[in-house]
Amino acid sequence: MSKLTDAVILISAHVEWRWARAAYPAVEIHASPYGEWFPLTLPVGDRPRSCVFLHGGWGKIAAAGSTQYAIDRWSPRLLVNLGTCGGFAGDITPGTVLLVTRTLVYDIIEQMGDPLEALAHYSTELDLSWLKGEPPQPVRRERLLSADRDLVKEEVPRLRAQFGAVAADWESGAIAYVAAHNGVRCLILRAVTDVVGPESAEAYDGTLELFTERACGAMQLLLAALPEWLALAL
Repeated sequence: MSKLTDAVILISAHVEWRWARAAYPAVEIHASPYGEWFPLTLPVGDRPRSCVFLHGGWGKIAAAGSTQYAIDRWSPRLLVNLGTCGGFAGDITPGTVLLVTRTLVYDIIEQMGDPLEALAHYSTELDLSWLKGEPPQPVRRERLLSADRDLVKEEVPRLRAQFGAVAADWESGAIAYVAAHNGVRCLILRAVTDVVGPESAEAYDGTLELFTERACGAMQLLLAALPEWLALAL
C-alpha cells in the first residue's frame, strides 16, 4: 500500500462501518490498531483517486487516536469523516445532512479555571474554502457538538442556547481537532438519524432498531455522494 493517499475516509461507529463494508463487498480487508480498513480506488471526475476506508472506533479517544494514525500512515491530502448524529428536536429533522463548519467538545467541566476558555481550547473551525463548487447533495452548514455521551433530553435547551448548535455526536470534535493540528484538510458530513428534546427522545426506547435502520439509509446516502464530494476537494 502506497504511503501517499488522496483521501482517508474515516468512519466511527460500528453500525456505520457495517454499512460501509456492505457498500463495497469485494474489497480486501486489513486490520489496524483501531479497526478494519480497506484500500479502494474511486472514480472521481475524469480520474481515479486512491482512498483508504478506516474504521476508527466510537468516542473521542478512539477518534483522536485513529485520526492521527491515519495521517501518520497514509499522509492523506484529505480526511473525510462520514457518519451519523443526533439532532435537537424542533431544530432539525432526521435525514438532514450536516456539512460541519465548526466543532465543539461540550463535556469538558473546568472548575478551577475559566470554563469558557477550556471549551474554546477544543473548539475547531473547519476551513472549507477549498471546496470547489456547490455541494452535490442538500446539506446544512452547521456547527456540531461532541461528547462521550448520547444527548441528555433535559440538556438540549441549554446546549441550543449556549452553543447555537442543532445536533451532536461522539467523535467529530476530536477528528477535527487532530486534523487541524496536523494541517490536514478535513471534511465532516453527518446525517441526522434521530432527534432528542426535553419531552422525547425517539431512539431511547431500549432498542437500537430505529438508529440502525436510519444509520443504514444515512450511510448509503453519504457514500453515494462521496465521489462528487471528492471531486470538489481534490
